Amino acid sequence: MEALSLVALIAGSAAVAGAARRTPVPAPLLLVTAGLIAAYVPGVPDYTLDPHIVLPLVLPPLLHMAALDSSYLDLRANARPVALLSVGYTLFATVAVGWLAHLLIPALPLTAALVLGAVVAPPDAVAATAIARRLGLPSRITTILQGESLVNDATAITAYRVAVAAAVGEAASWGQGIAEFALAALGGVGVGLLLMVPIHWLRTHLGEPLLQNTLSLLIPFAAYAAAEQVHASGVLAVVVVGLYLGHRRWQVDFATRLQEEAVWRMVAFILESAVFALIGLQLPYVLEGLGAYGVGEALAYGLAVFFLVVAVRYVWVFPATFLPRRLSARIREREPAVDWRAPVIVGWAGMRGVVSLAIAFSIPLTTTGGDPFPARNLILFLTFTTVIGTLVVQGLSLPALIRALKLPPPDARAQTLAEAQAQSEASAAADRRLDELLTDERNALPQPLQDRLRTVMERRRNAVWERLGAVNELTGESADATYRRLAGEMIETERSVFVDLRDRRRIDDEMLRTLLRRLDLEEAAAYRDEEDGAAG
Repeated sequence: MEALSLVALIAGSAAVAGAARRTPVPAPLLLVTAGLIAAYVPGVPDYTLDPHIVLPLVLPPLLHMAALDSSYLDLRANARPVALLSVGYTLFATVAVGWLAHLLIPALPLTAALVLGAVVAPPDAVAATAIARRLGLPSRITTILQGESLVNDATAITAYRVAVAAAVGEAASWGQGIAEFALAALGGVGVGLLLMVPIHWLRTHLGEPLLQNTLSLLIPFAAYAAAEQVHASGVLAVVVVGLYLGHRRWQVDFATRLQEEAVWRMVAFILESAVFALIGLQLPYVLEGLGAYGVGEALAYGLAVFFLVVAVRYVWVFPATFLPRRLSARIREREPAVDWRAPVIVGWAGMRGVVSLAIAFSIPLTTTGGDPFPARNLILFLTFTTVIGTLVVQGLSLPALIRALKLPPPDARAQTLAEAQAQSEASAAADRRLDELLTDERNALPQPLQDRLRTVMERRRNAVWERLGAVNELTGESADATYRRLAGEMIETERSVFVDLRDRRRIDDEMLRTLLRRLDLEEAAAYRDEEDGAAG
């Protein structure tokens, strides 16, 4: 891909993703639609999806970012349903969709059909979590969907490798398949466990935020490559390392965290936008490869496979939700009760994405005997229609389905109350610690500076409680929101004075950067408080 074409892809997809924020339509859907349209605009370059780029270079950072933002404790608490979806469902879908597709499509051998089943088995990590967060799903459902999307790619890729080995004529018995799956899963987890502690130690001992964030950008690629080098699952290695680093992110200094959050949000935005645009841009290539299959016949097969994928997920999700609870009293005691609405949402949230397409494009062209891989072009087309179908049909209808089922959103007031109580306990502990420190003569401070420390601490203590209080009748703002707005106005005034002093040569540019950075950190802290308040 030429540099100008790459720039055009990133710029165009970022523009569409930015515009999507002003509409009720999720960004992945608009990006796919824009890609479909752009694919037939004259002059648009050919963007062929290269699995050798997507799997080792695009998937690891997206998974790493998702793992960093996930909760290790929540995932551990929901390990059973996550495992049933990420491993059990993915393997079940591989076999069930493959076998049924073989029965429906006469020209599709069983081995090639199982390849198709593995390719379309894993729901997409980005689409599911982005839509779940935007719609305010109950936290347990969001955690389960996130956990599934973190692990299911590893399951699907391993199942795909076994199915391809059988399709091309290499020996692949059930025993060999199970052994390869065990090696990939245990090896990937093992590599992650071996890397996570030394990587975290290195992050906490580098001491320079710039170096720490450079390391942060390299971590997912290093974990993925190390695992793949020993034929283990790079996906699982990335997830294990990301969960560990996210769980211990608080041990890294604040400057690194501020930079890391900004860097990774930018990287994730660019990659997610480009990835979904690429899905739509693949349509001409997929249609050209149909060969002997007519478009009408292929579309009929695509519609059938789409319905199979949706139905098979429900066939798994409902028994996996209720049967273990019926059979085990321990599960009923340990896990919260669920009704029929939760599996309906989980089943309908199984959108497919770029991983499925990347796996499909990596299908070999020939078998070991030199013959063309059976129905390869048809598998590509069926994967494409399944991805588009699930993103458009399920993605567009999911908000309406959630509203119709009247699932209770997270209790915003309860979350704010818990935050306020936690802040109150922390502030009380900090107050006691300050008293202890001030008894030491080495920590002597003038009274105004002591008062300032206590004022700042009291401000943090009261800020969250104020979100629970009354609002200003004229502006509709809480006292905390008014405080932040006025603080922002004051900071902007100071910033303009600093710039004016620089322009009049009263201070130099280096001093200006120092002063502006100090203001930027204060404004960033206020902005994060505002975001947290909106989320609460």
